[in-house]
Amino acid sequence: MALARVISGGQSGVDRAGLDAAIMLGIPYGGWCPRGGWAEDYPDPPGLLSAYPRLAETPSADPEQRTRWNVRDSDASLILTSVGVVSAGTALTLATAMELGRELVVIDADTPEPGLQDARALLDSLAPGCVVNVAGPRESEAPGIGDRAAALLALLLAPGPLRRARRQRPPLPARRAPPPPP
Repeated sequence: MALARVISGGQSGVDRAGLDAAIMLGIPYGGWCPRGGWAEDYPDPPGLLSAYPRLAETPSADPEQRTRWNVRDSDASLILTSVGVVSAGTALTLATAMELGRELVVIDADTPEPGLQDARALLDSLAPGCVVNVAGPRESEAPGIGDRAAALLALLLAPGPLRRARRQRPPLPARRAPPPPP
């Protein structure tokens, strides 16, 4: 897997975790955000563009446009979510990916297997230079999702040898119970 870019809309939560993981791993990032750089925690222009200058504004302030354009401009989408979380943006990402015939994996951030295996297989199957869209609920829709997604994405998006090394760690030795008090 040799990603050309990770893209997302920059919203708090999973989108932001995707951008931060890409930056941490030295993978170029980008994507579309609503006009004015709007995100729930960056409501006023220039919004999240002040922190993520490689994002581009859509003509519309409506988040639906950025969601559709990010799916359109990607080769595959990784959706990280939590069971029971209802998110219109996440549902739109899923529907748009299916409509456009884009590769897609959904991972439950609370119990990530087998989604992680599916995501690894998808990423390994993509041609060099591909673009991956990262999407999922906002932080306000699923508190803590950003941190859980960031940890999973750091494992998934790491370069091949590092990713394989993390997957193939030897098991930790069994812990012994402390001796009973005298």
